Amino acid sequence: MTPLNMRTRLLILLAVTLALLLPTVVWGDNTEHGIRVIILDAGHGEWDPGCMRNGVREKDITLKVVLRLGKLIEREMPGVKVCYTRKTDKALGPDKRTDLRARAKLANDMKGDLMLSVHVNAAKDPRACGVETLIMGETPFEQRGNKKALMESNREDLFDMSDAKTAAMVRAYIQNMQFSYGEYSMAMAKYIQSNYKKDGRVMRKIKAQPLMVLYATNMPGVLTEIGFLSNARERALMTSEKGLDQIARSLFRAVKEYSARIAALRSGATHIEALPEVEETSEEEILKLSEEDAKAEEKPAEMKPAAKPASNLPVHYAVQVMASDKKFLETDSKFKKYRGKVKRCIGSGALRYKYCVGHYSSFSAARHELKKIRTTFPDAFIVRCQGEQIIK
Repeated sequence: MTPLNMRTRLLILLAVTLALLLPTVVWGDNTEHGIRVIILDAGHGEWDPGCMRNGVREKDITLKVVLRLGKLIEREMPGVKVCYTRKTDKALGPDKRTDLRARAKLANDMKGDLMLSVHVNAAKDPRACGVETLIMGETPFEQRGNKKALMESNREDLFDMSDAKTAAMVRAYIQNMQFSYGEYSMAMAKYIQSNYKKDGRVMRKIKAQPLMVLYATNMPGVLTEIGFLSNARERALMTSEKGLDQIARSLFRAVKEYSARIAALRSGATHIEALPEVEETSEEEILKLSEEDAKAEEKPAEMKPAAKPASNLPVHYAVQVMASDKKFLETDSKFKKYRGKVKRCIGSGALRYKYCVGHYSSFSAARHELKKIRTTFPDAFIVRCQGEQIIK
């Protein structure tokens, strides 16, 4: 038997080394992260602006947060694939229901391990504040077919459980989804709320609601409300670069913690840390913040130029098409076919000049014209006026 030459020996040594190393490399890639594909969903888009206050639109904030979050995951969790339902100002359907169903289908097609949908809240009361995270399910209100809960929460993305056929279909799916993914969705929700808490946010409950965007998704999923656009303090946070980075970082920490938990469960670890329990912010603290918020809402009014009292003037309705911190001539080209028909009014907030169309005696009359105006200004909405003053 002839001895092996040096070249052959080196080739055998290299083959043995690769055989020993390759399983280690593959194993490390598969188990470093518990999730391999995450679906990031920026709520609303294109024709659907979501909630709006002071010229700020929900669809813009959610997209900014999601893009920031995606970059963090790609940079700090290599090996995790980030998929987006949208990366630009677009919708996935011509109406709300079609759009939300398309998002769920896209998540399934991308074979996601987790879906995170980002939204912004709003309320009639400017003092309302806080963050909350929702999972697929039902609250006692919906179980009793109470439409009031649906209307008060101002959510067009919930199934109407007062309809018997819809309720039966959705409840059957909820039971299946809770059996398969319920505990995982709740775990992610708790990690999100826990990280909000670390950043000093006002805490609301984790809620179970019949969410269209999570319906028919084959993976754990949550929808998180990152703040109230109707609250001056939280609006300032969500419209600042620092605030957007803070929110994205909170969500990133939650994703990382959730992924680590899934990895530990998959590996059969003997000790898994308990999920964080996050309590709601106390009523006393919320009351204190509410008082501060009320003062914040009053501050812009102090900056307004002196004007004659308008309390004796009749209230009318108009359609606001634009808001700015600058004065523009009513004939400015930016008003397109409404040049010369726009009236400048005064409102609150940093964008205190509100440019409005029309002078309607009733809300229904303004609503009749709103659809026509939105063909030129898609984000237009109805406001109440007294003289040249926007009133609540």
